[in-house]
Amino acid sequence: MKNSLATAVMLAVVAMLGACSPDEPSEQAPRPVRTAELSYDQAREANRYVGTVQSRHEVDQAFRVGGRVVQRKVDVGQSVREGDIIGLLDDADYRLAEEALRQQLIAATAQARQSASDRDRLSALKTDGSVSESDDERAHSSALSAKAAAEAKARELELARNKLTYTVLRAPRAGVVTAVRFELGQVVAEGQPVVSIAGQAEPEIVVDVPEDHFASFKGSRYQAWLASAPDQKFDLVLRELSPQAAAQTRTYRARLRPATPRPLPLGATATVVVDRAAEAKPVAAIPASAMTQRNGKPAVWVVRKAGTEAAGTVDLLDVAVHGYRNEAVLVSGPPAGALVVTAGVQKMAPGLKVALPSPVLAEATK
Repeated sequence: MKNSLATAVMLAVVAMLGACSPDEPSEQAPRPVRTAELSYDQAREANRYVGTVQSRHEVDQAFRVGGRVVQRKVDVGQSVREGDIIGLLDDADYRLAEEALRQQLIAATAQARQSASDRDRLSALKTDGSVSESDDERAHSSALSAKAAAEAKARELELARNKLTYTVLRAPRAGVVTAVRFELGQVVAEGQPVVSIAGQAEPEIVVDVPEDHFASFKGSRYQAWLASAPDQKFDLVLRELSPQAAAQTRTYRARLRPATPRPLPLGATATVVVDRAAEAKPVAAIPASAMTQRNGKPAVWVVRKAGTEAAGTVDLLDVAVHGYRNEAVLVSGPPAGALVVTAGVQKMAPGLKVALPSPVLAEATK
């Protein structure tokens, strides 16, 4: 009796479990995906650099003598012409030195004239034997020494007059003042830089080139535009590329001038695009969201369609990256016309079934 009851309970439990389980496992529905069709086009590799406009000729100016500044006639940003006065030093001491040497020159000139007169007179007396040979030679030597002393004083006076003119600092060429390093009342030393003047006739764009771009930088096509006028592009010519990298940045300084002379505001920010001289390569632009990796290398998920149905499976294919354009990546590898998954790539798996958007829906979302 007990065995019959236990058997009945077991049969009831088995029946209940059988009623709860489905007869066949349900098939997983295809995962909807967004895709982009690969379309190859010829594209050249280009690099962008941000630089500044500088003058080809920028020179530090200094007084050629030392002294106390009594006038400063320029400020930063001021335009100057050749010969304009930049600053003045106190010239009282230099005037005194010039006057002292002028008086010494007068005395030396008088002494030379007297020595020459004595020589001529002794030479006349030598003919009748009134003057010895030694006295005559001494008179000639004295005359020559006096003449040399007078000429030396004349040169010293010329130097003193030059130093007097050096107390006035003038602009050596037309340009714009980019730096001022002296003030009224300051005592400056001889040769101490006090002002920088940049010529505006030959502006250049200066950029720093990374070490891995150094070899391909030469022989390329250069184009630039200013941040203040991005729609006005112009061609450049490479004038100078430093053969040695900077110690701190490990970059190479490049100077480029406009191919056609044009005025550029000094200090302005410029963008330089360097179009590599290598042959154009066929590449396809895909959204950056489509990129993933396989074994540390760039890859994309490609949909393999099943006939004409709007469904298929995905496979992971390696790609070669050739550059970046805003939010797009330039790649090559998969065949033209391939459908690349552009969203949810982290949820893809090899062989996963996916559903493609219908043509009507795709047209509506454009």
